[in-house]
Amino acid sequence: MPAHVTRPTVDHPDNWVTTDDICDNITQHHPDHPKLGTVLRVVRNTGVQRRALHHPLDSDQISGNLGVADRNQQAWLDASTLAETVAKRALEDAGLQPRDITAIVTSNTTSWACPGLDVHLVEQLGLRPDVRRIALATVGCIGGAQALTRAADLVTARPGSRVLVVVSEALSTIYHHGDTSIESMIYKALFGDSAAACIVTADQLQPGMRIDDTWEYLLPNSRDRYWGRIDEAGIHFDSTRAATTAPTDAMPALVDWLKQRDAHEPDWTDIHAGGPVILNAVQQGLGLTAVQLAHSWASLAQVGNLGGASVLDVLRRTHDTPPAAGDRGVMLAYGPGFTIAALTGTWIS
Repeated sequence: MPAHVTRPTVDHPDNWVTTDDICDNITQHHPDHPKLGTVLRVVRNTGVQRRALHHPLDSDQISGNLGVADRNQQAWLDASTLAETVAKRALEDAGLQPRDITAIVTSNTTSWACPGLDVHLVEQLGLRPDVRRIALATVGCIGGAQALTRAADLVTARPGSRVLVVVSEALSTIYHHGDTSIESMIYKALFGDSAAACIVTADQLQPGMRIDDTWEYLLPNSRDRYWGRIDEAGIHFDSTRAATTAPTDAMPALVDWLKQRDAHEPDWTDIHAGGPVILNAVQQGLGLTAVQLAHSWASLAQVGNLGGASVLDVLRRTHDTPPAAGDRGVMLAYGPGFTIAALTGTWIS
């Protein structure tokens, strides 16, 4: 059964920070870093011009020394509050009431809470108490694509389902000046805070993407490429040099799956704006043009890597210059592990 996706709603906090601001902040806190020049050059090459943070750059929550408990509590408050905002707008834009939702799929990796974002939104939005819930809590940057996959599964398994998808991340919680590796400096500049939401249904509510098929893949022996950890200072996101080759290493499996579905030459794309390494690898591996990746590059430049919300932001931008009716597309996101979530779809007017 086809699953139709409404135009995503995306929102950001009010604290917009430029890459120059990030460079100044790094220089202020690490004036004697032995590779400061290299760090600043690499940071400026992330492709991000600005990003929104839940708190000002010089606040205790971002550049201060708050411990893991305080950071987590603030990140949860920030992520859950913004999630409510986008979820309410997604319902309103789709012309639905909370009682119309039969299932909710959430993704939130950057704060720990029990019960989680799914239960929080059921109560705050006034969803039905018998609503089905799927809570994704550790998937990171594939959160949006994997949430859509789970939503499509629900629509197929239970005809008539109307699934609310919500992704909310406080990625600024990983901004630590105690981390001084080049990789950690890159993450300071790469990530932005946001929340995004949409509705997935069997009956088409708006023009947009119809999900035709989905695919999930774990690159063998890749757990040491990207990972998260927690210590007394808070949540950290780490990677090795091998992480830079992961998108290319996984490309043969992705291309093979797309060829089996005659989708290896898409008319439009929705690629997770994870950074230049990811976007360049996808462009080369799938033989895409710069125009086909324009929305992903624009998302990266204007709001940064939004984690799981990134593909929903790119899909929102696709609605601004929609493909022709019947055009086929590919949505693709990568996450820690190294994991892949991909969807093929058709644009329906």
